[in-house]
Amino acid sequence: MFFNKKNIKTKQKSSFLNNVKTFIIAVIIALVIRTFLFEPFSIPSGSMKPTLLEGDYLFVSKYSYGFSRHSFPFSFPPFNGRIFGKFPERGDVAVFKYTNDTSIDYIKRIVGLPGDKIQIIQGNLFINGNKVLKKHKGKWRARDRNKVLQTYDLYEEILFNGLLFEVLDATPNGMLDNTDIYIVPEGHVFALGDNRDQSSDSRILTQLGFIPFENLVGRAEIIFYSRDRFNSLWKFWHFPSSIRLDRIGKGI
Repeated sequence: MFFNKKNIKTKQKSSFLNNVKTFIIAVIIALVIRTFLFEPFSIPSGSMKPTLLEGDYLFVSKYSYGFSRHSFPFSFPPFNGRIFGKFPERGDVAVFKYTNDTSIDYIKRIVGLPGDKIQIIQGNLFINGNKVLKKHKGKWRARDRNKVLQTYDLYEEILFNGLLFEVLDATPNGMLDNTDIYIVPEGHVFALGDNRDQSSDSRILTQLGFIPFENLVGRAEIIFYSRDRFNSLWKFWHFPSSIRLDRIGKGI
C-alpha cells in the first residue's frame, strides 16, 4: 500500500489550522464574556467577613454599572466616564479599582451615593441623619490572617431599601467607630467593609476615600468556589476537606 505524502501533509496542515482557529475563537469568546458579562475574582483578605471569606472565588457581573476603561483588560482603551452607566444600589457588594492605584482591585459594600451624608457613631451607621437598623445576633468566631481564633459580635443591618446583611464588630470602641460626617461628592460612591473594625475603606480619606464612579468594575453576584486557605497546599491530602461546599453557589 502506498501513501501520498503530499495528501498527508495537507491534512496535517489543515488539522493544525483548524486547531489554531478553534483556539482563537475560544480566546475571543472568553474575552467577550470576561469584558462584557462576568469576570472571576478571589477574596484575599477578611475585610468583608462574614459575607465573604478568604479563599472565596466569585463571579462579578460587568454590565451592572455599565462599562468604563476599567472594564477592559489592562484598562485599555483609555477613556473617561462610563458607557451605559448606572449607579449601584445601596448595599451592593462591588469590585472596584483602588483610588490611589488602579492596578489593585478592592471589594466592599456600597452604602453611600452622590450627595449622601455618611457617619459612624458608636459603631452605628447613619445615612443622611437616619440610623440604619442594627440587630445583635450573637457571637461569630473565625481565624484571622495569623491563624489566631478571634471572636466577634455579629450584627444584622437593614438598609432603608429593605436589604439586610450581616456585619462584624471586633471591639466596642474601634478606631473607626466614631467619625465625622462624610458628604459623598458628585460622581463618587462611599463603601464599607462588613468586617467594620478590620477594613480599610472609604472612612480613611487619605487611602481609599470616595470611590470615583468610573472605578467600579462590577457587582459581586455568586460564589462559584471556596477553599479554606489556612490549609497548606503542600499537604495535598487535606485538599478535599479544605473545600467549603456549603459556600459554593451562594449568592451575594
